[in-house]
Amino acid sequence: MESLETELERARALSVGDIATTIESIGFECTRCGACCKAADGCGDGGEDEEPHTATVFPDEIRRLEAAGDYDFRDVARPMPYGLTEGEDGLEGETFEWALQTDDCGDCTFYEEGSTDGESRGRCTVHDDRPLVCRTYPFSVALAGTSQPMGEAVDGAGLVRAHECEGLGRDISRGAALDLAAALKERAVRELEEAIAVRDAYEPAAPGPGEVVVHDSEGAKRPDGTRLDADADAE
Repeated sequence: MESLETELERARALSVGDIATTIESIGFECTRCGACCKAADGCGDGGEDEEPHTATVFPDEIRRLEAAGDYDFRDVARPMPYGLTEGEDGLEGETFEWALQTDDCGDCTFYEEGSTDGESRGRCTVHDDRPLVCRTYPFSVALAGTSQPMGEAVDGAGLVRAHECEGLGRDISRGAALDLAAALKERAVRELEEAIAVRDAYEPAAPGPGEVVVHDSEGAKRPDGTRLDADADAE
């Protein structure tokens, strides 16, 4: 496996024009179906087999979303559940990413559903400030150290992958494809920069029962986004 630094250089060398050409050949137009914003199994009884919506969000994106709607940190993000275990007092352990917050149904908390011409259609209430992972769905770049969105890859060329989405195969303008390609390259670079920063700064936190620690590029944090070393810095 290539090092994260090598993959980062590959990401920085990606051609936006080539990515856009691949996106054009695949085709895409958002239909506002909301599938990428909702829990995989719909709104049920909250059973353990249900899979909530999970989308990675960077620390600066969390702050931007907080400011966009005067939200608290926990309104925007939650610890990525991967790597956490269910203890007597709830989830506990260490994880290495943040995920967008979800509602009681497991849908993204910023997703709203309505009706247009008698058909159910969704919308993002923070569309202008949505994270890169949302801006680039249903596409990803196949580099080690980058995240893959939900849904199986069903098409692609080179390093570009297209994941399950009813909007695939629809006409897309060159301008829209270039905008999407630029965001996809930016996301790949950001994900690898974040991964390297987390790796370099990581120190085991040894959380206790019912405690969760999230390691991001800015250090070890509590689920409310405050840093574990904040108290020490204040002394």
